[in-house]
Amino acid sequence: MVQSVPLYIEGEFRQSATQRWVDVTDPASNQVIAKLPCATDSEIEAAIADAKRAFMSWKEVATPERARLMLNYQHLLKQHHDEIAALLSSETGKTTVDAKGDVWRGIEVVEQAANIASLMMGETVENVATDIDSYSLIQPLGVCCGITPFNFPAMIPLWMFPMAIACGNTFVLKPSEQVPLTAMRLAELFEQAGAPKGVLQVVHGQKSQVDQLLAHPDIRTISFVGSVPVAQYIYQTATTHFKRVQAFAGAKNHMVVMPDANKEQVLTNLVSSSVGAAGQRCMAISVAVFVGDSKAWIPELVAEMAKVKPGVWNDETAAYGPLISAAAKSRVIGLIEQGKQQGAICELDGTGYTVAGYEQGNWLAPTVFSGVTPAMELYQQEIFGPVLLCMTVDTLEEAIALVNANPYGNGTSIFTACGAAARKYQHQIQVGQVGINVPIPVPLPFFSFTGWRGSFYGDLHAYGKQAVRFYTETKTVTARWFDDDIPAALNMSIQLK
Repeated sequence: MVQSVPLYIEGEFRQSATQRWVDVTDPASNQVIAKLPCATDSEIEAAIADAKRAFMSWKEVATPERARLMLNYQHLLKQHHDEIAALLSSETGKTTVDAKGDVWRGIEVVEQAANIASLMMGETVENVATDIDSYSLIQPLGVCCGITPFNFPAMIPLWMFPMAIACGNTFVLKPSEQVPLTAMRLAELFEQAGAPKGVLQVVHGQKSQVDQLLAHPDIRTISFVGSVPVAQYIYQTATTHFKRVQAFAGAKNHMVVMPDANKEQVLTNLVSSSVGAAGQRCMAISVAVFVGDSKAWIPELVAEMAKVKPGVWNDETAAYGPLISAAAKSRVIGLIEQGKQQGAICELDGTGYTVAGYEQGNWLAPTVFSGVTPAMELYQQEIFGPVLLCMTVDTLEEAIALVNANPYGNGTSIFTACGAAARKYQHQIQVGQVGINVPIPVPLPFFSFTGWRGSFYGDLHAYGKQAVRFYTETKTVTARWFDDDIPAALNMSIQLK
């Protein structure tokens, strides 16, 4: 029986009164596994109003107690890790290994949220003037909102609401309509961890529901991860309504391969980082830039890519799962065909691939192009599929210029045995996250996820210290006490007794 996805409003899981429903499908078969409601205006209003009500008491809860909630939560998430991963696989098509990684990276952020007391410490200077002290206080904002994508249904919500709530805010989560089941399980476990009613709300829907959240005067912040056009829309719309926004957008991540690099490591890491999760991650390597003689490795790379096969989530031999939807597959195939027409050389063509017993799934095997130029549409757009573009340059300087000319700045890596080359690259490259002999340099939660340029709209990034600053406001106090008042205060104390 196909389940109806509930809302989570006012501390209870309830069925929506909406007349508009969206099918949630298993991308391996395209069979409907759930029906998702597009929440009514009144349901979203109720969620925001209850979050605002809950904020008035939650902000007064002692910071160590908020930290203990996160400790309880991370413990439950670890207990249910494999169960959450299996649920995540059912709606995303991710392999078991990939799904477990998705959940674990989210747990790491919750562990960081449990350190909230030290992260919210202010600053003090004594005697900024005679008998005057100044100190800062870090205080929560109010109702915060997160709008999350399909590709990491555990990790990205856990980037957002645990940090915001640990800071003393309340939170309204709008997960992707394509993968709502994982988010609902995260909410169930958060309630079991002891979260007070109203601290977290979960609503569902599409653009009209998002627009209501973006414009609502009681929502203070918007956190978003998704495609470039939507990120731009979110940022422009929410800032027009005077909200603080962090909008993580697309990417075109390059791996620069120097001739002195370890060839075996290059090939192994290029394969996994380009097609893992079917290439549906904003930190995937989608462009390999071969410098000088390293271009001779391209045929071996193609041979290694040809060994990789997608499959269903519980197939231990599968390297990755299907694309999220038939529309996503059609878009990627369209870009592949356009690349061929524009003169790129298709060294390996993964279109037409199917998995026995799951012929209706959104399958695409690894695809590799060489002879790619920056003018090609294939290079200019984020493909978001298991497609790797190979480009060649003569020098490290040319590689740096190529990467810096690209409008995106999410992640990049360089593989080399030369420390000087690595240092030059990390210093000159205009990209927020750099890996040195590491293909996907996603920071651990005590740092922040720091995409640059066209990959991010806003000022303060996700998790780490920047997340605390995003979800809080700083209040500066300047205080002066007069010595002459001390005897009077003591006399008053004696009289009161």
